[in-house]
Amino acid sequence: MDSTTPAIDRPPMKKRLAAWLKFTLRWGIAIAGIYWVVRQMSMRDTLQVLDAQNYPRTQVLVDVNALETQETFHIVGKTEPIPRSLTVNKPDRKKVNLPGKGDVKLLAVDLGPNLKEPVVHRLLIEESPDHGKWIAPAELTGGKFELKVPYPRVDVGVIHLIKQANLKLLILAILIFPITFILTSARWHELLKALEIHIGLGLAFTLTMVGAFYNTFMPGSTGGDFLKALYVSRQTKHRTRAVMSVFIDRVIGLLALIILGGIAAATQWKFAQCRHIAILCGIIISGAIVSLTIYYQRFLHRIFGLDWIIKRLPMQKQVQNAVQVMEIYRQRPLLVLLALIVTFPVHIAVICSAMFAGKAFGLELESSYYWAVVPVIVLSGALPGPPQGAGVMEYFAIRLTETRGATISQAFALTMSIRLVQIFWNLTGAFFVIRGHFHAPTAAEQKEVESAG
Repeated sequence: MDSTTPAIDRPPMKKRLAAWLKFTLRWGIAIAGIYWVVRQMSMRDTLQVLDAQNYPRTQVLVDVNALETQETFHIVGKTEPIPRSLTVNKPDRKKVNLPGKGDVKLLAVDLGPNLKEPVVHRLLIEESPDHGKWIAPAELTGGKFELKVPYPRVDVGVIHLIKQANLKLLILAILIFPITFILTSARWHELLKALEIHIGLGLAFTLTMVGAFYNTFMPGSTGGDFLKALYVSRQTKHRTRAVMSVFIDRVIGLLALIILGGIAAATQWKFAQCRHIAILCGIIISGAIVSLTIYYQRFLHRIFGLDWIIKRLPMQKQVQNAVQVMEIYRQRPLLVLLALIVTFPVHIAVICSAMFAGKAFGLELESSYYWAVVPVIVLSGALPGPPQGAGVMEYFAIRLTETRGATISQAFALTMSIRLVQIFWNLTGAFFVIRGHFHAPTAAEQKEVESAG
């Protein structure tokens, strides 16, 4: 190389390898999740029809508005209608156990038309390859069959959902969402004021919208927080405080969502999925309360040796500034409580938006059930990983709604509605990005935030 040629400043091999691994993992999860969802769903309405050997085969329906209660169905390729007696529901498990035979393949179940209170009439097991046989639930080992997921006979396709969508409810789902930006901006503004960072409510709203805009393209739904931390830290000499305010603002938002979802789930304890959600939320909230108690109670603080641990952490300047921020908020408990309370209407707006969208696509869950499952779906999208929680949100939506009779396509439509409504409003942040000349962080700016945080 010519001695006059400047050397190219490249990041160390370990950092480049770590970056590639993160990229591969993030997009690998997204692709795997999306592939799994696409494999489970169909574009057109389908039906499980028994062939001459009593074996279920997937058939495409001609009927655009086929109902669960219909006595006959018209399928593609057949001129004669198919009687209901030759159609079946998909099973919720792969195998069942029979006395003297052990595990056998479960092909289908025969359910009553009311999927909210399903009754299992018969079970179709594999007697031999490509041959099915009906048995009664009482013939199983244990003498009973407990259905966990009632799959409908008619598996509604994506095209049907889009054509039959209720436009008024979709518009309502879109219009209610901006409340979230207004309230989160006000919340963050007050948290900044407590740290003696005065940037004005207008700038707080602008940076919130800038962060929302970049959330559309950055990993998870928290990537824009990095941008907020970068630009607010440039507005004050208290740079670490500014970065910490973004982190604490996000934590308060997540805790409020967990509390809301946990309470809603606890009120529906009879549903297994809600019990699991309520217990998990209870563990997280209890852990947060215990951790804060240990940190702020001087006696417990000393017993657990937190001062000894804190003094041995790296980046002591930033650590001590963070400790100072925690102390400031300890002296302002009413402010933190108010920030938490203000957050509930934010999540209420998100849940209502998702509920309107779900009902628009015919996902007839009980309204109360939306309040338990939407927080989980939203939280799964907020985890660092696939962009916009691709694949992850769909997985949780399918698992949480299938127990209430929702189809794969309906669960997919719900998550896409949640995501697209948010993206629609996030993209309006482009106006603030262009007007304020905000840009995605460079490598040097990433170091700037890391050194401040």
